[in-house]
Amino acid sequence: MIRHELKEDEITEGLARLAAALTDMTPLMQDLGELMVRSTEQNFATGTDPEGNAWAPRKPSTLAAYAKRGDTPGPRPLIGPSKSLSTTISHAATATSVEWGSNMIYAAVMQLGAAQGEFGARIGKDKNGRDFFMTIPWGDIPARPFLGVGPTDRENILETITEYLATAAGD
Repeated sequence: MIRHELKEDEITEGLARLAAALTDMTPLMQDLGELMVRSTEQNFATGTDPEGNAWAPRKPSTLAAYAKRGDTPGPRPLIGPSKSLSTTISHAATATSVEWGSNMIYAAVMQLGAAQGEFGARIGKDKNGRDFFMTIPWGDIPARPFLGVGPTDRENILETITEYLATAAGD
């Protein structure tokens, strides 16, 4: 019979490394945040949600509004002339959690959608002195989820956690 002896000190040291790695998981959360930012950027590149479903196309009225302003929209929904939403994806990690998203004021509407007039209306005078009333938003906006955890993300997250724990254990 072949025997292998594991000394108590080795076990104690290994468990101490794991305990320390689980007490402050900031490095893991940083890695997961970077992973999810890259995944979200890929959603913008493909015009799909985290599950791989295509975003609703732009409406003709939206394309007409771009044309009227002389703007050229990006190649996919959610990518406007400034590309602000797609270029402001970031993450924040702590010892126990990670968040990622965009700081753009309209990000939640793009993620979740909104009904015409859901946020009230603007009332005022245009540059010619005429009264106007405009609902906010001026039309229905379909949900185009760009944030979330899809099947590939789940696999990558589990792989990242496994690598983190193996490294902490000294493998």
